[in-house]
Amino acid sequence: MTHEGSGEDDEVGANQGLTRREFWALAGLAGAAAGLPSARALAGTHASRAGTLHDVSPVMERLSAYMSEAAGRDLPAEVVEKTKQHLLDTLAAMISGSTLPPGRAALRFSRAYGACQKVATVVAADFLCGPIEAALTNGMLAHSDETDDSHAPSQCHPGCAVIPAALATAERFAINGTHLLRAVTLGYDIGPRFTMTLGGQAFEAGSHWSTHSIAPLFGAAAAAGCAAGLNARQMRWMLGYTAQQSSGLAAWSRDPEHVQKAFCFGGMTARDGVTSALLVEAGWTGVEDILSGNDNFFAAYDPHCDPAGLVDQLGVRYEITRTNIKKWAVGSPIQAALDALKDLRSKRPFDAAQVREVVVRLASDEAAIVNDRDIPDICLQHVMAVALLDHTVTFASIHDRARLKDPATLRARAKVKLVPDEGLERLMPLRVAIVEVTLVDGSRLSRRVDDVRGTPKNPMTRAEVIAKASDLCGPVIGAQRCSKLIEKVFQLELVSDVRELRPLLQRT
Repeated sequence: MTHEGSGEDDEVGANQGLTRREFWALAGLAGAAAGLPSARALAGTHASRAGTLHDVSPVMERLSAYMSEAAGRDLPAEVVEKTKQHLLDTLAAMISGSTLPPGRAALRFSRAYGACQKVATVVAADFLCGPIEAALTNGMLAHSDETDDSHAPSQCHPGCAVIPAALATAERFAINGTHLLRAVTLGYDIGPRFTMTLGGQAFEAGSHWSTHSIAPLFGAAAAAGCAAGLNARQMRWMLGYTAQQSSGLAAWSRDPEHVQKAFCFGGMTARDGVTSALLVEAGWTGVEDILSGNDNFFAAYDPHCDPAGLVDQLGVRYEITRTNIKKWAVGSPIQAALDALKDLRSKRPFDAAQVREVVVRLASDEAAIVNDRDIPDICLQHVMAVALLDHTVTFASIHDRARLKDPATLRARAKVKLVPDEGLERLMPLRVAIVEVTLVDGSRLSRRVDDVRGTPKNPMTRAEVIAKASDLCGPVIGAQRCSKLIEKVFQLELVSDVRELRPLLQRT
């Protein structure tokens, strides 16, 4: 294993894979200079302190074994294709997110505090930093906007944490492209199962905990642990450190600038997941089974749920195939409305000037999220106005804040009415929209969309995912580099070291 750096960044011990600087960043312990025993040795010698296999519940035993074997497990072809699409989609979200306020804030932070370690890529930047700082920054970039993917059953955005964590750890250990794909897939499988087991949206609504923080955190840790090559026992210890770090309140919804939201969804979760994996890889031991016994994870969050949900159809049902890729660079509740407007125009073309009124019906809670917001990409009235005028929505058009005050856009916006619908609320987490357009000639057009484009029942094609990525990446890194990045992602099995992606992800 090689490491970029010299002097005090040299490896402490040949079997550890941990630099002295990384140790201080992770541990802050005075005895670092003396080195640590091999993590593999610790896994076999600390049974008296950490417990024995007899203390491990069947769920934890199966879960940790599955996680430790993921790097060597072949995936179905359709899962590999889906993973590549989500990888590209999330990288594109990171690149485009670098131009927005949360992304710029994250880049300033990593440049100031993390650039001393030249280990991991900071996307859309011109410097490297440590894997923990890189994961935090890239997670913030990935959710600087509402462009990243989402997983409805678990009520989370997995990609903005899983992929930054996988990429940072993959670079730390110089793994190949196939290994990276398997680490990402594992992250999507593990993280969402945690909040699905807790109850998904109902759990968040009733507890005030954030599923958007808990699920991505466990997904990030699983992906990082896979990239780091942890064995089954180390995976159990890692899950313990992850559970200790699990946090997040639903108060993120009160953040008007999207910065704390980006941290809770992507930055914090990616950072903490990588931290858990690197602590254990460095030789830290811990609780043998955080899922059972006294004061376990489920006892803290919901003692009535069944932990067996964590391994339900594991290896049979791949959660990445149930994860949405957004066609439009806007908030999830607006996706169906844009689909409906596009469908209506495909059957009967009309311009904004021909429209008297547009009525959009959404589930009540969804309507509250997107009603007359001052953030353009999560304001339904503004998004629909731009779509009426431009006949489409692009990343650039929907992030042009000047259009919030543009007279033509305001005239179109005045025609849009949002109606909360309790009937549609009962269909959640299915996000349904009903759009009714009344033209100036008295004609009335109506379209209901149940299966949004990009959801499992109506998936986007590879060509559509590429088109979206090109729209997001091209203006930031240039069309040529964007094209090469897309090609590299879809040929990831040929990549012997994931650091080959670095020059395609950064600014020059």
